[in-house]
Amino acid sequence: MDRSEDRILAEELAALGALTGGSGRLVGMVAKLMSKNVREIDLLVPLPFEEAVERVAHVLGEAGQAVDCVPVGPATEERTIRVVASGGVGGLNPVVVTARVLRAEENSTEVWLRAAAKEGLIRQRAGDKTAVRVAEMLSRATGAAEAGGVR
Repeated sequence: MDRSEDRILAEELAALGALTGGSGRLVGMVAKLMSKNVREIDLLVPLPFEEAVERVAHVLGEAGQAVDCVPVGPATEERTIRVVASGGVGGLNPVVVTARVLRAEENSTEVWLRAAAKEGLIRQRAGDKTAVRVAEMLSRATGAAEAGGVR
């Protein structure tokens, strides 16, 4: 079952609210109204598709906890990997990180990385910072370079 970024973030924030003794339900409702901080980075990985998918999945697995996700395209041409990572001050702001891995050429693969987090009154830019951190992790693990710049 595919859940939207907003829904995942609201659920994660509600769970944090409940853990701290607050009303998880109220926090979840308020989270739906909060704005998002989003950063997208395109990477070009100099590896064949299947090897790139394995490395991206491994790196994202280290960055956060996997969440359900529906593939966008044919499994032979594209894979989508989604995790919830910790961001913000003290790692208390959940960040949804999505990587779409696309077959480009025989020995290269494109990765579209997106990180999104809810923003409260204090702007932490958790989505932005997490995208940069995960892109750096992917670059070290795969030899990737930015392709098309930052969106």
